[in-house]
Amino acid sequence: MTVPDDAWLVVVDMQEVFTGESPWAAPRYTHAGVTIEHLLPRFTGRTVFTRFVAPSQPEGAWVPYYREWPFALVPDGDPLYALTEPFATAAADRGDPVVTEPTFGKWGTSLLAVVGDHPHLVLTGVSTDCCVLSTALAAADAGATVTVVADACAGASDEDHERALAAMRLYAPLITVVDSANDL
Repeated sequence: MTVPDDAWLVVVDMQEVFTGESPWAAPRYTHAGVTIEHLLPRFTGRTVFTRFVAPSQPEGAWVPYYREWPFALVPDGDPLYALTEPFATAAADRGDPVVTEPTFGKWGTSLLAVVGDHPHLVLTGVSTDCCVLSTALAAADAGATVTVVADACAGASDEDHERALAAMRLYAPLITVVDSANDL
């Protein structure tokens, strides 16, 4: 597969909250991070980072969600929601935009303002089975071409990662799932 030169690398939620001992830790976070780091130079000037944060006041279905995960109800400036290295430095040094949303899916007006109408998005990050999946489906539904780099994503578990990739493959040709070494 050939990714066009004007495609955008979207680095989804590479944040502290998805590492280490966090209840939301993605076990293959580090592996995905290394793969993403190798992709960054190819997308200079066309990279956007996203962050998931808790809403200031949960509403609707988010109320019971945060009842289950109260550790995450901290302000968006809390270190829990910081981008990890090397992504925090890359965003700052390269001037890459950071889109922050209190939703799993990052497709919306803020991301659209960065990437424009009907972009080609190359999605990476965590969690494959939550924020990446939610972003991919909404973006494809809105007319974006979506490429998901499987080895640059990490799920809540290996099984969840594979199930999310399988679900996204069902949306071909709107969504294409690739491997960084063989397909990019």
